[in-house]
Amino acid sequence: MKGDSIMSEAEESSLLPLLPLLHGTPSQDYEQYTCNGSVDIRGNRASKRHTGNWRACYSILGGEFCGAMAYYGVGTNLVSYMTKVQKQSNVAAASNIAFWQGTCYLTPLLGAFLADSYLGRHRTILVSLMIFTMGMLLLTLSAIIPASIRVVVNSHSQDALSSLGLFLTALGLGGIWPCVPTFGADQFDDTDTAEKEQKKLYYNWYYFAVNGGFFFASTVLVWVQDNHGWGLGFGIPTVVSTVGIAGFLACMKLYRYQKPGGSALTRICQVVVAATRKVNVDVPTDSSLLYEMPPGKESAIAGSRKLMHTDGLKFFDRAATITTSEDASNPWKLCTVTQVEELKILARMLPVFLTGIVFNTAEAFFPLFIEQGQVMDSHIVAQFWIPPATLTTFNCLCVIILAPAYNRVVMPMVCRITGKKRGLSELQRIGVGMVFAMFSMASAALVEMVRLDIAKNRVLMNILWQAPQYMFAGVAKVFSVVGFIEFAYEQSPDAMRSLCQACSLLMVTLGSYLVSIMLKMIDSVTAGRGSHGWIPENLNEGRLDQFFWLMAGLHLLNLLAFAYCATRYKCKLAT
Repeated sequence: MKGDSIMSEAEESSLLPLLPLLHGTPSQDYEQYTCNGSVDIRGNRASKRHTGNWRACYSILGGEFCGAMAYYGVGTNLVSYMTKVQKQSNVAAASNIAFWQGTCYLTPLLGAFLADSYLGRHRTILVSLMIFTMGMLLLTLSAIIPASIRVVVNSHSQDALSSLGLFLTALGLGGIWPCVPTFGADQFDDTDTAEKEQKKLYYNWYYFAVNGGFFFASTVLVWVQDNHGWGLGFGIPTVVSTVGIAGFLACMKLYRYQKPGGSALTRICQVVVAATRKVNVDVPTDSSLLYEMPPGKESAIAGSRKLMHTDGLKFFDRAATITTSEDASNPWKLCTVTQVEELKILARMLPVFLTGIVFNTAEAFFPLFIEQGQVMDSHIVAQFWIPPATLTTFNCLCVIILAPAYNRVVMPMVCRITGKKRGLSELQRIGVGMVFAMFSMASAALVEMVRLDIAKNRVLMNILWQAPQYMFAGVAKVFSVVGFIEFAYEQSPDAMRSLCQACSLLMVTLGSYLVSIMLKMIDSVTAGRGSHGWIPENLNEGRLDQFFWLMAGLHLLNLLAFAYCATRYKCKLAT
């Protein structure tokens, strides 16, 4: 026994399910443990007193702040680096950045697979942070080497070094983005009501940390890049990323860890194969006759609680239908109900995730917003002017203000309106964000229409008129992005949480790729035959407003599709 515990190990284990009810009782004299399968750094059951909760999340949020500052320190003003230093055209720069951003959100599939299946979230984060920092170092070298040596450096070599750096940053982000929000949420025990409520606050503070780093990058780092060179502008986030690694390592004893559950892809294939083999077998009407681990025993999937059977997608229930006594020894012939429900959950979540493709085109348009700002009057008062990329701070400010205020201000107001204690569900929160994303595109289109009109008289429109489109995008992110993070964690199977976060991030990839493809298609269709196209080098000769209107209409159609999917969605049922 540990400490001053007065109970036997067997007696203490029998009371574990009741621990959440006893949580917070002053008279208890034994150490409480989590009941969601989490362990400490030694592999023992995680102590509620000494691990997890906010004491562990501070370093996770601090590391996320550093990582976000490093990422946005590159991405926010990258369009200026490509157009001014690497001499790329507006269309080429916007397209290449959208492709890079898409790759950043594609690699999380690999990182999530490794985390859920083999390495665990903590190890995956550490390895990924190191790869990301190495990429940042190469970017810094690509910016300072030509200026620090007195030889002529081939531009293709410089481009290759920066391209390799961007690739490594994208690869490193693959293990950071799907695992950090999930690893932070793992620090709260779902079976403890008080901790579960605190976890809801964590989602907002996580996104606050992300956008805190974004705010610093889009103000201080953008100013450094434009006024003191790209070597220093890339070097600062490289150092910050290193600090994030040190902070993450310093608090390893405080963390709660979830054991990897094995290959999720293998389990999915097993369900499909087992169900296909029994295509002619009738599924019993009584779901209790389907195969599952006996009561009192843990789930057959490591790190996962059992899931209750749900109606719908009955074809896959055949995988859990018992036909012979030998089936239980072969998971390719007989799967548990929990394993079948894992696949059902993914199938039900997929339509919701797919609506995130169009929603995530909003942020991919920021390079176009910046190009729009480059042909506007950037002077605020007298001799004071701001770089166009700095206007993204309006986006950050909305997030920084709304994220911490969401639970204290926004939710109570919504509760009074809806009459529901919770206010908005994850799906309702996503839907509200999609409305504001549509407003962002419409606002950008209106600004461009007015700007083109007054540009005919050789008058520049003030850049602050862009503020609403950035602010609408910020409000959209507070609702929808945080909503997607919460939806992916709460509705996903325990052993697939990183994978579901990666699926959510994959929609950002597809949104960025969609923008990249649309930009090239629009340029190909509208340019030529004496026309400059919608997005020429000189935006005063184009019709960028029509492209923004096209995207606003696409966002409206996407909102309607999401509403249909949300009304048909069935929530997860855990035992």
